[in-house]
Amino acid sequence: MPKVRNLEFDPNIAISEFFQLTRQSQLVYTVLAPSETNGSTFLVWFGPTVRVIISDPDLIREILISKSEFYEKNESPPLVKQLEGDGLLSLKGEKWAHHRRIISPTFRMENLKLLIPNMATSVVEMLAKWKTMAEKGEVEIEVSECFQTLTEDVITRTAFGSSYEDGKAVFRLQAQQMELAADAFQKVFIPGSRFFPTRRNLNSWRLDKKMKRSLVKLIDRRKENACGNEITKGAKDLLGLMIGASVTVDDMVEECKTFFFAGKHTTSNLLTWSTILLAMHPKWQVEAREEVAMVCGARGIPTKDDIVKLKTLTMIVNESLRLYPPTIATIRRAKADVELGNLKIPCGTELLIPILAVHHDQATWGSDANEFNPGRFSNGVSRAARHPFAFIPFGLGARTCVGQNLALLQTKLTLAIMLSRFSFKLALTYRHAPTVLMLLYPQYGAPIIFQPIATTATTVDC
Repeated sequence: MPKVRNLEFDPNIAISEFFQLTRQSQLVYTVLAPSETNGSTFLVWFGPTVRVIISDPDLIREILISKSEFYEKNESPPLVKQLEGDGLLSLKGEKWAHHRRIISPTFRMENLKLLIPNMATSVVEMLAKWKTMAEKGEVEIEVSECFQTLTEDVITRTAFGSSYEDGKAVFRLQAQQMELAADAFQKVFIPGSRFFPTRRNLNSWRLDKKMKRSLVKLIDRRKENACGNEITKGAKDLLGLMIGASVTVDDMVEECKTFFFAGKHTTSNLLTWSTILLAMHPKWQVEAREEVAMVCGARGIPTKDDIVKLKTLTMIVNESLRLYPPTIATIRRAKADVELGNLKIPCGTELLIPILAVHHDQATWGSDANEFNPGRFSNGVSRAARHPFAFIPFGLGARTCVGQNLALLQTKLTLAIMLSRFSFKLALTYRHAPTVLMLLYPQYGAPIIFQPIATTATTVDC
């Protein structure tokens, strides 16, 4: 076992306690947060593996930016990897760099802005259904489910340049895989166990075969229409770029699995938590609605130029990402002996960055670190905390989430249109219980009461 110099173990923290807390819906930062006892850097056991917990923003910057060449992504458990795909999330080295170069144009803001009319149409259609349901003046909506469907539609268009119906089978299979992967994620990994014909493995193998068959059909269809099936004029979809770069079918399947999984859950979760927080804090809901009216006019539908003007809404989304980041932690492994601050890290050592804990650290964010205060972002992300690298919902450096622009654009667009059409509050049945199922979710859903606001906007022209 590698010996990390200048650190001691915390004997009170073990992997069993970590997952016990997540199952009980208590936030992970209660275990892995900086404290007077542990400091911001300490060692814990994860089953048979020791990991260095790194919460110091200066050290995080070294790992993810200034000395990133000394670290690599940790290997995901096989069932998790099967779910999220062997794409950008898990690839390393030159193959990762090659795929990143091919895929990145899809997620550049100038390309994504071309998708705004299609995104807005999907949002308006969803909200029209809600309004129809509000026959008695208001309606209770389980928004987490609606936002998942909305995001699936946008992702299918962005990935394949096709309709939601084409991707529905893939999302259904992936949802079943996620249940299996979430169970595996909370168990100590036993080398070789993925080859045992257990019930869980057999189910996973069956689902994976179905998933690959469905994706290959979509890829073949996209190849047939490669010359004229763009989502909108000039837009670059993920699959079209990979076909043009002669990426193998197997690699395209893996990248699509990655995009379907990460894209769907990152964006739908961000929308869900943002809506919950706005329902909890009507003052900020009113401010955001007034801003949308001022920037977008009576139509309440942002154009590509309006999105960047929605400062209050951007602050709210950032605060939602701070309190409930889509990924609660990230792990790196040292590829060589390396110095990290005053620590000597041997080759092979695993380092865990508890993003959720970093985002709730009072030493960095102030005494109101656990409270909803979008105003902290009024001067931008870099000045929101006492350290410019304390806000890392999408990671940092070269491996920053490639899809963050899509997640932020869809979230702000959806919230803006929703705010212009509805006022909303928490349903009496809502129970606030953030829990970890690979990502951070509201354990008991997100029932929200919506009340329509009079509006004259009926068409989308972005």
